[in-house]
Amino acid sequence: MYALTPCAAGCGRNALTGSPVCAVHAADPKKEARRIAEYITQRELIKDLNASGLSFENIDFSHRRFYGCNFSGASFSNCSFVDSVMRMSFFDFGRFYDCDFSKSDWQFLSFGGSSILNCTFEGSELVHINFGGAGITECRFNNSNLYNSRFINAQMDCSDFINCNLKKTYFIKTKQEGISFKSSNTAEAIFEYEEGD
Repeated sequence: MYALTPCAAGCGRNALTGSPVCAVHAADPKKEARRIAEYITQRELIKDLNASGLSFENIDFSHRRFYGCNFSGASFSNCSFVDSVMRMSFFDFGRFYDCDFSKSDWQFLSFGGSSILNCTFEGSELVHINFGGAGITECRFNNSNLYNSRFINAQMDCSDFINCNLKKTYFIKTKQEGISFKSSNTAEAIFEYEEGD
């Protein structure tokens, strides 16, 4: 997992990878985001990276493998993670606009409390992913495996889950409007607590 190096400013946050301070205390957060983006795009394998709180725009992160990375509180606009592999990474309270995550293989990630707008996850393995409390609007998860993922307390609007594997996928207390589950195995998903829970 990413190194837990305290920010030199003493704020209690963790320092960005390759920096003594966090994104909040960086002299030039945009420069830090460019440095981290360049670091990622020059490698196929990215491990133990902390890019928490940075903003990325128009970056192609496709065809890369990420392990144990922290992007909590980061924002991504018009970025691509097509055909990426990701394990044990965090995107909690992130912001995602017009991003392409299609054909990805992701396991054990957290997008808790994130805002996700007009993004596609089509044709992906999204196994053991936490979308708890996320706002998901105009997104496409079609033809994806969402086995044992969580959308608990999520707000989902105008999004498609067509032909998805929803076995053990939790949608408890989600607010849904304009959602299509066409051709998905919704009978194997969990939409409410069972007696005794």
